[in-house]
Amino acid sequence: MSYIKSTIPFKINEITMAFFCKLLIKKWNSPRLFVFLSPNNCNEFMTKLSVNINKLATLRNARGGNVPNLLLAASDIERFGAEGITIHPRPDERHIRYQDARDLKNVVTTEYNIEGNPNEKFIALVLAVKPTQVTLVPDGVDAITSNAGWDAITHADFLEKTIATFKAAGIRTSIFIDPVVAQIEAAAATGTDRIELYTEAYAVGYAAGKKETAIAPYKAAATKAKSLGLGVNAGHDLSLDNIAFFKAEIQELDEVSIGHALICESLYMGLENVIPMYLKALS
Repeated sequence: MSYIKSTIPFKINEITMAFFCKLLIKKWNSPRLFVFLSPNNCNEFMTKLSVNINKLATLRNARGGNVPNLLLAASDIERFGAEGITIHPRPDERHIRYQDARDLKNVVTTEYNIEGNPNEKFIALVLAVKPTQVTLVPDGVDAITSNAGWDAITHADFLEKTIATFKAAGIRTSIFIDPVVAQIEAAAATGTDRIELYTEAYAVGYAAGKKETAIAPYKAAATKAKSLGLGVNAGHDLSLDNIAFFKAEIQELDEVSIGHALICESLYMGLENVIPMYLKALS
């Protein structure tokens, strides 16, 4: 997605800003088409929203057939404003199937992110599909969901070799990792392009009313990552309840990947309404 940039030197009040936003959204039908670069007006650093569609695949598989249609859903999600589609195929294909990954390649027009444990079958799939980004996640075969980041110190050699394989194919790489500075430093040494901060601990702390304490290690990790030249993604248990504070505290956030919460919220409010709500929180 391209942006219209305007370096307006004076401060624009909220009413005037809202007026300009509505005009541009109405004209170009995109809520994120422009960025005002004056520091008084708007955060220059825009965070992309990638929607994880695993839950839609789970719903489809629960009944058999092709409802909901995953390819149509991905196209609609992009049409509603999302800037990426994420999938996480697992060896048992209990939600996303490997064929889904191949089929989506011809449908996704924004960024395409495939995440998963880099076993031989996964590596072969990613190299065949060539998504925009691959996110390496240390899942156990029987894991219900991702529940830990990589130990990039212990697995440095494996990660370095795997990342080199993907980068040689022109695929951007990211490592799913806990917000620990030593792990960020180790991740940088593997040659990865980005890290994805595992945000469950933040979500738990935020829900417990300890948001300042919860965000602190993530701010430190993001600052360290940026100082080492890494992009910063985040994901897991982020929701409409907690994402605005996360973004406000970590301005240098490149991308968030959200699935479970966004789909659950959309059951009540509709995808077409929920996606712009996330985009507003991230702006």
